[in-house]
Amino acid sequence: VAPWDFYVSAPGKAILHGEHAVVHGKVALAVSLNLRTYLRLKATTTGKVCINLPNINAFLCWELSQLKQLRDEVQRLDAELVKRLREFIGVTNGSLDTCNMATLSFLYLFCIYFLSELPSLTVSVWSELPTGAGLGSSAAYSVCLAAALLYANGSIPPPLKEWEHTARWCQEDLELINSWAFQGEMIIHGNPSGVDNAVGTWVPRSTKVLVAGVKDKINKFPSIMGPVLDSVDAISCTCEKVLSEMTCEPITGEHYNILEELIDINQHHLNVMGVGHPALDTLCQVTLAKGLHSKLTGAGGGGCGITLLRPETDSLIVQSTVQDLRDCGYDCWETSIGGPGVQQHSPIAIKEEILEILNHY
Repeated sequence: VAPWDFYVSAPGKAILHGEHAVVHGKVALAVSLNLRTYLRLKATTTGKVCINLPNINAFLCWELSQLKQLRDEVQRLDAELVKRLREFIGVTNGSLDTCNMATLSFLYLFCIYFLSELPSLTVSVWSELPTGAGLGSSAAYSVCLAAALLYANGSIPPPLKEWEHTARWCQEDLELINSWAFQGEMIIHGNPSGVDNAVGTWVPRSTKVLVAGVKDKINKFPSIMGPVLDSVDAISCTCEKVLSEMTCEPITGEHYNILEELIDINQHHLNVMGVGHPALDTLCQVTLAKGLHSKLTGAGGGGCGITLLRPETDSLIVQSTVQDLRDCGYDCWETSIGGPGVQQHSPIAIKEEILEILNHY
């Protein structure tokens, strides 16, 4: 086997419509973003396994002999291994921070991927996605890890041909990547829906997902909340229909008018459900003052919002809106929806500044 020097990336995700209603069997519309997480897997001869996470200023190394001893002592590669690994990284009680979650997920997948000899390697991960904002950063990380380690243990071939710069795996290999990425997500989140890793792997347009519910309100006011949930379901279906039309016929201003109205209506629904936040109200007010339409995405109660930019929106309007939002203390990312799922890259296909970070160790 040639020495590993393997580059892979996976996209983040946004839920356009359907948050919270999906727990009651309604449709949610999830899409990939062109903000991506990049991973480099490099074989080494140090007798160590290392993980480099520059986004959170973490570089951690362990002797392979320590990990092998720990794994060999564990009879069942599931909850018992997770418990021992938590002890190994020094976290026995309480919730995990971002660094510990990323570390635990990596070590768990590493230990169960290599059933015989553990290889000496360094994994470096850099993400364009903000952590903890509901944009699928942990799933993109899990998808990249799954793809890289499955390649390293010989379970999937590299899809990249000698003359190519970027390539995707076949359906069967993607299913394997997705199933192991879900295992990584379970380590991080406990009981994930599976939508984030599915978007990171495949980029489906519409998925029924399980998001935290608004049960108390629904139980208290069933005749009021029932129609609200039905309306959210109709919004998701209408949005998907409009987006599908936009891929196969000339795009008109009316398409964008409908998308904007759906955003406004759904944001009001989410406030009715009780998952709004003053910060999200401010986002909507600031962007509406510039003629733009916004809503929360994900769990709500803060977190992240999305704003629709029409193709004819003047760049000066965008710049001034971003400045207004930054003045209010917000971070802003400009992105597009519908990017490709997990991919292998040659170094030449990765932005120079990202490549420099990944190659630092």
